[in-house]
Amino acid sequence: MTGITVLLIALVAVVAVGLLLKSRSGAVRASGSGTSEAVGSRIELLAAAGMAPGSGPVVLHFSADWCGPCSAVRRVVDQVVTTMANAPHPPVDVELDIDKNPALAREMSVLSLPTTFILDRDLVERFRVSGVPSTADLTSALAPFSTPGTPNSPSAG
Repeated sequence: MTGITVLLIALVAVVAVGLLLKSRSGAVRASGSGTSEAVGSRIELLAAAGMAPGSGPVVLHFSADWCGPCSAVRRVVDQVVTTMANAPHPPVDVELDIDKNPALAREMSVLSLPTTFILDRDLVERFRVSGVPSTADLTSALAPFSTPGTPNSPSAG
């Protein structure tokens, strides 16, 4: 009888943890306060990967050839970037292979794939997504950075 009770408790715990992880997957979460400056080493690593401060937000997503869900992220990001192409400051899509950019992935605390970041025009991390984001969530997170006159938009600075 004790064995069955322990088994049921373990089963409930595993289901609870699974539901918690599933609820967080693909959720767009704000990164910190959003007011801190990007550290020098991060800016150097981003520059080495081909990014520079620019006129619009950057959607940076880490992927790998062996990552199945990464292709879904690629489709979502491509759809959002294409939809927002006519915005005053359209977002830029940057996809980096985690195997070719391990130092940057470590600097940005990428622990699983796929991981997507929204960086403002100064390459400061504003949002991060672990898993596959929805098109609506990604669009609403990018909108303030693509519209002139909003905080941290290119025309506000």
